[in-house]
Amino acid sequence: MHNSEDGHMAVCLEPCPIEKAMRVIGGKWRASLLWHLKDGPVRFNELCRILGGATKTMIDKCLKDLEAHGLVKREVQCERPIAVTYEITEYGRTTLAFLDELRRWSEETMKEQEAA
Repeated sequence: MHNSEDGHMAVCLEPCPIEKAMRVIGGKWRASLLWHLKDGPVRFNELCRILGGATKTMIDKCLKDLEAHGLVKREVQCERPIAVTYEITEYGRTTLAFLDELRRWSEETMKEQEAA
């Protein structure tokens, strides 16, 4: 919603830019996955260890969603035993600046909240 010409809140007839972005990177794990891929390719099982609170099924779903949006690419390293790595794409890297800001905001405000 936004202010209309008469100062009242106007109803958005389509999703706002924030809502559109959150549909792509929102949720509990997607942004974290992008963040953990920033330094290079990571194997699926390593991502599962890093995100200990997420199930393998959930991580797999999130990675597939991120891949479908072009933010992550999947590569099969070997067939037997299967080894898959995920890597952030150049398009995915466009998220890192604001994810870093979000990380800093979280660290700063959590300190303030704990001190209060």
